[in-house]
Amino acid sequence: MTRLYAQPYDISASGFFFESVEEYQSKRQQCRNDYGAPVEEFEIQFIDGEDMDADLFKSLRVHQGDFDAFLQVCEDWSDDQKIRVIIAVGECGYRFDPRTGDPEDFDIDLYEMDSLRELAYHFVEEGLFGDIPERIHCYLDYDAIARDLSMDYSETSIGGQNLIYRCG
Repeated sequence: MTRLYAQPYDISASGFFFESVEEYQSKRQQCRNDYGAPVEEFEIQFIDGEDMDADLFKSLRVHQGDFDAFLQVCEDWSDDQKIRVIIAVGECGYRFDPRTGDPEDFDIDLYEMDSLRELAYHFVEEGLFGDIPERIHCYLDYDAIARDLSMDYSETSIGGQNLIYRCG
């Protein structure tokens, strides 16, 4: 379960923890500053939950106006969908609205690998550099191929998972 915190912008008020929209609404109604006035504006902070959800929260720059959509996608989306959005928004600079956007709409090449050198091996095996006889593979400079791949591909770690990606 994802746990968030509503930190009031009003320094004379105390914030509260919440895990659902209903809990937020209930506690927001009761939140008053030291002078008895209702508090209306909050900074939403990620407190506890899955590492993947924390990365998604950071990438989407969740705020008071869209935390409800964030909580919904945390429940509904698969880890693969979350990874695509984290990379697209956080690394590639795409814009995304969790209320209306589809995480499958991004043009991103994504590989679950530990290094660009491993990706180089994969591409040679898949024949992306043409038909190279097996007996010649041991003479290939995979480090040089990895350096070339680094012009288009980048490495990241999301939720403890190493990934290689390329933005389209």
